[in-house]
Amino acid sequence: MDSEPHSVPKHVRFVELSATALRALADGDLAAGSAEAGVSLDEYFVSERARSIFRYRADQVTRDPSAAPWITRAAVSEPDGVVIGDAGYHGPPDEDGVIEVGYCVVPRFRRQGHARAMLRSLLLRAAAEPGVRTVRATIGSDNAASLATIKGFGFTRVGEKGNETDGLAFVFEVPAEAIRTEP
Repeated sequence: MDSEPHSVPKHVRFVELSATALRALADGDLAAGSAEAGVSLDEYFVSERARSIFRYRADQVTRDPSAAPWITRAAVSEPDGVVIGDAGYHGPPDEDGVIEVGYCVVPRFRRQGHARAMLRSLLLRAAAEPGVRTVRATIGSDNAASLATIKGFGFTRVGEKGNETDGLAFVFEVPAEAIRTEP
């Protein structure tokens, strides 16, 4: 895999994954999910990990349609138009103004700066939203790549959580007013 230096700025746009697209992906139907999204999604979008997440998000949008603008979207690298992963928030901001980010890069596109581009875009949107006061990221203690990705964006480790199934995860937060988008 060719890797580009992390210093090369990446640009990303997000494509909404409707409840219909999410349900198709959760069912393993890549063609229907891609058609509904209007972009060619990678096989990774029907991996076991992705199917589980998309099933959860489809159910979330069905229960609460107002969550749709916030949740997982396909991340498209610009200007080439290639889907390089998915990213979004776990839902709308809670009553305290906390919103949690999530992002995943398709394996063949990792270590090329795409995760930083996705996170930068998510942070810019969060900072622009009047109801957001804090952005949270929960990262597995063994996820060195994601732990490295958030460095330089102003996050502070505020706690940890875990269980026997998922293991230990660190919880990081950054106040919306202090968001730095250029690590």
